[in-house]
Amino acid sequence: MTSGEWFVEFDYIIIGAGSAGCVLANRLTEDGSATVLLLEAGGKDTNPMIHIPVGYSQTLKDPKVNWLYETDEDPSSGGRPHVWPRGKVLGGSSSINGLLYVRGQAADYDQWAQLGCSGWSYSDVLPYFKRAEGNERLNDDLHGSDGPLNVSDPADHHPISDACIAAGVEAGIPFNNDCNGESQDGISYFQMTVKNGRRWSAAMAYLRPALNRANLKLEINAQAERITFDGKRATGVRYNQKGTVVEAKARREVILAGGAVNSPQLLELSGIGDPEVLKPLGIDVVQALPGVGTNLQDHYVVSAQFRLKPGCLSVNELSRGWRLVREAARYAVTRKGLLALSAAHIQAYVRTRPGLSGPDVQFHILPATMDVEKLTLHQVMELERTPGLTIAPCQLRPESRGTIHLRTANPFDHPSIKPNYLSAQVDCDTIVAGMRWGRKIAAQPALAPYVEYEQLPGTAVETDADMLAFIRDSGSTIYHPVGTCAMGRADDPRSVVGPDCRVHGIDGLRVVDASVMPRLVSGNTNAPTIMIAEKASDMIRAAARKAVAA
Repeated sequence: MTSGEWFVEFDYIIIGAGSAGCVLANRLTEDGSATVLLLEAGGKDTNPMIHIPVGYSQTLKDPKVNWLYETDEDPSSGGRPHVWPRGKVLGGSSSINGLLYVRGQAADYDQWAQLGCSGWSYSDVLPYFKRAEGNERLNDDLHGSDGPLNVSDPADHHPISDACIAAGVEAGIPFNNDCNGESQDGISYFQMTVKNGRRWSAAMAYLRPALNRANLKLEINAQAERITFDGKRATGVRYNQKGTVVEAKARREVILAGGAVNSPQLLELSGIGDPEVLKPLGIDVVQALPGVGTNLQDHYVVSAQFRLKPGCLSVNELSRGWRLVREAARYAVTRKGLLALSAAHIQAYVRTRPGLSGPDVQFHILPATMDVEKLTLHQVMELERTPGLTIAPCQLRPESRGTIHLRTANPFDHPSIKPNYLSAQVDCDTIVAGMRWGRKIAAQPALAPYVEYEQLPGTAVETDADMLAFIRDSGSTIYHPVGTCAMGRADDPRSVVGPDCRVHGIDGLRVVDASVMPRLVSGNTNAPTIMIAEKASDMIRAAARKAVAA
């Protein structure tokens, strides 16, 4: 070791204090039998914009709490790069996301099992969704009411959002007050990860209750540089904390929980991945796994915007001047109003063609409109001055696949992200159909008192070809990247970890985060990521008990 370097040793080292890492840190330390080091490249979650629900509009562009990755120019979406916000703070992306609680469809998890991920069917994962969930309204065979992750209904409604639900029903979408229940089909208000009007991130739900445990050590501003090995066994991690290099040792396991970008990046930096990627960068191959950084999937969303009639009061008007002052005072006293809102009010799930087993399009609906160019290019959420409504569809199960790979061997350099949005024809067809469904909702009698005209894409955009051109030029990520360290059978070249989340061919190393999803779930990804960590924590503890018994 050189000057400025030192050693520490723990039973487990968890890399990343995001949605998964916070869960793991809590569960692996709760019985006091193991010591855990939790590393986070970002800092503390003390920024007030994290805890005020509507503060996501600021944290999504704040480099102090956000990696702010940028993709390569994407040929399938107008040749544009896309800004990818990812949390760089305690709680990870659960501290900066839109606060929406969505599980996906039961069939998503049954498909995982069919793809070789035994133990991950819906019946297998449901107990972990329930264990995590503290739902304020729902408590039945499908929901939990006493879990750490608080789930609540919106504190109050908006009349235009109420009208959107009525319009959806008029358009043929059933009202469904539990889209995380027996069926996803339908329209309703989103439930949110909010408690008493404040964001309930993974850091709030899982990490804070564990921080006073003597067997948990948290290090912030600590960026992992590489995993260390003894042959084919992971022995620890080398990390940089404000210029000081530390080599931490793991007696039992190293667990990557960096998410869909950081986990494959660290594997490649550590010599695990495709030799054709690693060798040109001068990285010695520890384990050849060509699936690392492949299988990237994300939800691509496009916004249809409608100008509302003069006199309608949308979020646009509430967000400026004396009305904003009033809303701030209201929030301070009641924890309700504008500042308690999530990124979207209304969720809707539809099937765009006959024969589908479940919905293939999700809508995020909000009585507000933003400058689309500033949002998609720079993550700047600048509300327009006149009243507006956004109806934004995304395809739930994209077939397009991208990659995330190192550009350089420097751990501080951002990787190359190639999303390849809309490179599969079914993705194009489905999102065009979703846009037409959005128009159908906006045209219903329930919205007639509010909607004046379609602003984007505009009625001149009518043919499928013109619609698709608009979608390619104006859509972007809705922040759901997964799949880059996919679960699967060891003989599947796309697979990186087994159903136990262990990296193929390496002892003492697991990946536990959204990157292990073999296929993207039909909805937002925070709740499924927390579920994955809950289930993985049981696997890890079971392995420890087995080792002790042996």
